[in-house]
Amino acid sequence: MAENTGQRILVVEDEDAIRLTLRDFLKRRGFDVVVASDGVGAIKQLLDYEIDVILSDYRMDVLGGDYWVRFLQRYCSDKRVFITSGFIKPEFSIPFPVLSKPFEYSEVVKLIQGE
Repeated sequence: MAENTGQRILVVEDEDAIRLTLRDFLKRRGFDVVVASDGVGAIKQLLDYEIDVILSDYRMDVLGGDYWVRFLQRYCSDKRVFITSGFIKPEFSIPFPVLSKPFEYSEVVKLIQGE
């Protein structure tokens, strides 16, 4: 899948099984993927790598929720950001597209590719 080469995705997810299987799924589709288990780890990855797309869980124990979303809005405005959550109510205002859990990994690829 050469069309995905060159896009580096940061997956931020505190559930190990989701983070690692999503990473492997995206890598098999030609994406360059780095991962973090919380907002603090994500900031380290943002400092170490040039990131194009951020796919992040909303609710995490360490730097998650509203503060994480505010950080992304202020410091990552040059990146495409998608939030995943099983907890956000439709009336809750998030300035990024939200993908409700559970979701199919193929939905993530469609989002990243702009479909």
